[in-house]
Amino acid sequence: MKQLGITVLLFLIVVGCAEKVVEPPADVIPREKMITILYDLALLNATNSSFRNVMQKQNKQMMELLYERHNIDSLQLAQSDLYYASKPLEYEYIYEQIESRLKKKQKSLEDAKKQANDSIKNALKSGNKQMSQ
Repeated sequence: MKQLGITVLLFLIVVGCAEKVVEPPADVIPREKMITILYDLALLNATNSSFRNVMQKQNKQMMELLYERHNIDSLQLAQSDLYYASKPLEYEYIYEQIESRLKKKQKSLEDAKKQANDSIKNALKSGNKQMSQ
């Protein structure tokens, strides 16, 4: 009897987890495009944080540019985000992809900064050698 209760409970949990909580909207944004949109949004938010004074005035325009760039509207983005959020494994995958892209971008920027700093140091060394001669 105890095993039957556990089996029924496990069955209900499995069926309950498999049930669609939110139906996909008619114009759901495809997963790969959603990743790109949310990546762009993360960059926009980072820019907003770094350049708050300038970006506060431009925020609405920046969002409009994001919608225009990806040929979406705010409702489509909100409904698609809600849909993917209702699928935890799918949502986790999306955010892992975004995090991976952000890390690659960060590394690229750090490498470019290091290369620029090395170029400046080398130029300064060359300039100091020429002055001492």
